[in-house]
Formats: sequence, structure tokens, C-alpha cells
Amino acid sequence: MIEIDAITKTYDEIAVVDDVSMVIEPRTITVVVGTSGSGKTTLLRMINRLVEPTSGEIRLDGDDNRSMPAHELRRRIGYAIQGHGLFPHRTVAQNIATVPRLLGWEKPRMDAKVAELLTLFQLEPEIFGPRYPHQLSGGQQQRVGVARALAAEPNVLLMDEPFGALDPIIRAKAQDDLLAIQKHFGTTIVLVTHDMNEAFHLANKIAVMDKGKVVQYGPPVELVRAPTTDFVKTLIGDAERPFRLLSVANAAAAVEPGEAEGEPIQEDRSQQDALAALLWSGRDALPVVSVGGKPIGRIKLSTLLKRAARLQ
Repeated sequence: MIEIDAITKTYDEIAVVDDVSMVIEPRTITVVVGTSGSGKTTLLRMINRLVEPTSGEIRLDGDDNRSMPAHELRRRIGYAIQGHGLFPHRTVAQNIATVPRLLGWEKPRMDAKVAELLTLFQLEPEIFGPRYPHQLSGGQQQRVGVARALAAEPNVLLMDEPFGALDPIIRAKAQDDLLAIQKHFGTTIVLVTHDMNEAFHLANKIAVMDKGKVVQYGPPVELVRAPTTDFVKTLIGDAERPFRLLSVANAAAAVEPGEAEGEPIQEDRSQQDALAALLWSGRDALPVVSVGGKPIGRIKLSTLLKRAARLQ
């Protein structure tokens, strides 16, 4: 758990982060969004003390983050940034093992962790471990950057625009990788982005920042149904709100009895994905299957359009 209690950061008497308080639950993904200069990166960096607050307190599982030297704190908190920040003169394996080596892990333990993470990110250890960053694609470099941040098994992972430099197709894959990895490790993730689609895809909760303040903090569906300010409404996209609602609900919630023809959609996909599949195929209904592939019913175009219309 991360408790942010009345945190303020000022530069030349200007509050970049202004009296922010919020609680981030364990093993969840919290996404911080806002325009450039809203204070989101500064807030993130105060968690691992890359930036020291002017006032307030941040507690990790009840312990003040100032209760230990800053360098020790940072070794306990994973940190991944846009552009990955890999060491060009070190191999992939050496990059991933950076923090475990600093912590004094035995070589067999380090090697096993490197192999585990490369395998989880679908990078064959024997092939990719000995390579250098310049021999990888942009998407592969980003995966290695996240793997390095997770190598010391941190409870907390901070991510600052981690996928911003990737093209849309690779970015979507990287986001899905992150969801799978977070589920695997149960890591508490705080991620900064300006991309609202990314926020709605990843977040258990979204914190919206404007001029240094958190103006709304809650589950994505709450932001869609009841934006608290005009800024939040604009950031979400007023015209897009109905489809945002579909993006945060899974297909299983709209399943009806009956059969349908066409390529089935899996129950854990979003209703927005289902709507896109229906429109793309030109069908009125599609079959829905369980995660294991068992037919469980159908999802109808008319039902999804009615759900979206509730916000119009």
C-alpha cells in the first residue's frame, strides 16, 4: 500500500504538486493522467525520492519513505521510463541483473531470475541474454527495461510514460504484457501517461491531475459516469464517454443466451472490443466463449449500442 498524505512540492514558491492525498491499494495498477506540467511525473518521483517533497509524507506499507537512505529505497522500488534507459555497454542479461547484483545476490539466483523474466516477456534467454541493447527492436528494448525494473522482485513498480516511444501495434502488445506480468507478480504499479486509451486499458484506478492537484481519483467507470470537473470531462473526451464505458466492462457482462455465427470473442475482452468486432464483421451478434474456449452465449450489437447510449 502507498499512502500519499498532503504531499506538496514547490519550486520558486510555485506548487508543482499541491497538497495531494491518495491511497494506492496493494497489487493494483494506478494510472496518473494529466496535461503536460500538471505535476504527474513529480508526484511519481516523490514516491522513490528522486524528488524530495517540500511538505507531506509518503508511506509504503505504513513506513515513511524517508525512514531509509534514498539509494536503498530505490533498490526496493522498480522504475521504468520512456526510452527504457538500458546501459548500452552491458548485455541484456547484465542489464536485467543490475539491481540484484547491487543487492549482493548469488550468481545462480541472478541467472535464474534473468531467465525467468526473459521467458515471461517472450524473449528466449539463450538468444537474447547475450545480446546488447542496440541489437534489439524498440519493443524488445522496452520489455527488457521493464524486466530490469522487476528483477529485484519489488513490491512497487513506478513507470513514467513507459510506452510513449513505441508505435501503436507494439505499444498495445507492451500494455498486454504489463497486465500479464502484474497479474503474475502481484506488483503494485503506479504509471504516468498522457494517453487516456492507455489509462482506461490498464488502470484499476485513475488519478487525474490538473495544475498540481488531483481533481478526481477513482475507478475508470466512475470517471466516465460522473466526471467531477469540466477538465476531467474534456480529458476523457465528452463525445467518447459512451465508448469509454464499453472499454471498462468485459464482454461477459453483456452475454445473452443463444447462438450466433462468426468468429467468437472471448468473455474477458472488453465490450468495446466486441462492438468493434461486430461492426467490422457486419453482423448483428457474435458468439462469446469462456477463457477456456467453451461457448457461453452471444453478444448483440443492439445491446451494446443501448449500453453506450445511456451516457448520451
